[in-house]
Amino acid sequence: MDATNEEILRQVFGDSSDGEDLELGDGSDPSNCWEPIKEIKGLWLCRDFLPPQRQSSLLSTIQNEGWFTEASHNQAMRFGDLPAWAAELSHSIRKVVLASDFVLEPIVLGNTDNVNENACSFPSDLFCREPLFDQLILNSYQPGEGICAHIDLMRFEDGIAILSLESSCVMHFSPVDGTSRGFLMDGEKDPPLAKIPVYLTPGSLIFMSGEARYLWKHEINRMPGFQNWEGEELNQKRRISITLRKLCQVE
Repeated sequence: MDATNEEILRQVFGDSSDGEDLELGDGSDPSNCWEPIKEIKGLWLCRDFLPPQRQSSLLSTIQNEGWFTEASHNQAMRFGDLPAWAAELSHSIRKVVLASDFVLEPIVLGNTDNVNENACSFPSDLFCREPLFDQLILNSYQPGEGICAHIDLMRFEDGIAILSLESSCVMHFSPVDGTSRGFLMDGEKDPPLAKIPVYLTPGSLIFMSGEARYLWKHEINRMPGFQNWEGEELNQKRRISITLRKLCQVE
């Protein structure tokens, strides 16, 4: 890696790649920064993954890529070898997850002691894969622009990370089948389940795996009246999202 790229990575991620602790938010312990969204198994939120100074450096790096120089350009994709800053972002995600208290240790076959199927844990085997991610998509959303309810294509493996920059927003989750999928008595109908809102601030990271990745759709409706949190409508600005995924291997 040349000196220019090394300086870019240092500005965006500090010295995280040389064994030092990743600088998060207010400097709090990264093992305490993950918040499981209790209504959706497999959905995690790290509110302060990148502090403001790191966000600014990352935005400058993205700007230098030249992907959004024209108003009509609002999306960029990369497959395979990711840009150095995106590879370092993947490294940082892995590092913060493995430093947490929520990593599910591999289970010895036949040993069910202390196993809780409903425990909120990251799947350890997912974070042992190499590379962790090999597909990158950046989207630039202007005020009023969002994304309709969807699940990511099945061509991608389990485990999807989304980093939000610049503007706060509310992402809503809804079950794929539109119902609560709960236990019902004979003859009862499963009632529709209200959408689950998740508040994303600049620098926050969400991670979806398992049920959250396959059984829940996610969407962001930024039309007037839909972006509300705690009774207040959010002030919408341009929002940049960085999504990292892993392509399924072709047999």
